[in-house]
Order: sequence, then C-alpha cells, then structure tokens
Amino acid sequence: MGNANAKAVDGSVPPLPEPAQVEKPKLKPCCACPETKRARDACIIENGEENCGPLIEEHKACMRKMGFNI
Repeated sequence: MGNANAKAVDGSVPPLPEPAQVEKPKLKPCCACPETKRARDACIIENGEENCGPLIEEHKACMRKMGFNI
C-alpha cells in the first residue's frame, strides 16, 4: 500500500488566471440597463413583442456593453 498523502509535484501545471484577467459583470442581469429595460417592457406590454424590435435590440446592446453575453 502506498502513502495516500505522498503526491508527486509536477511543475508543468499551467497557472490559473488571475481574477483581474477574468472579466465578470458587476451587476445582476435584472439590475443592468434599467432605462432600456423599462422602455422595452412597457412597449411589449402595450404593443406586443413583435412590434418592439428596436427597443429589444437597444436593450440587448446595452446588456452586451455591461459585459453580459446576450
């Protein structure tokens, strides 16, 4: 039986990325872009989703600028 605590150390393991290199959105999706979200939601309620394409796209663009993958 081998010693379970003895492990070989291999120096070829790549280093983990630093937290500063990994870009994360600072807001939750529900809290980002409140102006475009409000306009989009009001349009959808009043006119139906099929009639609000430009506002939907504007909100998507804002979300992308905030770092969300939409």
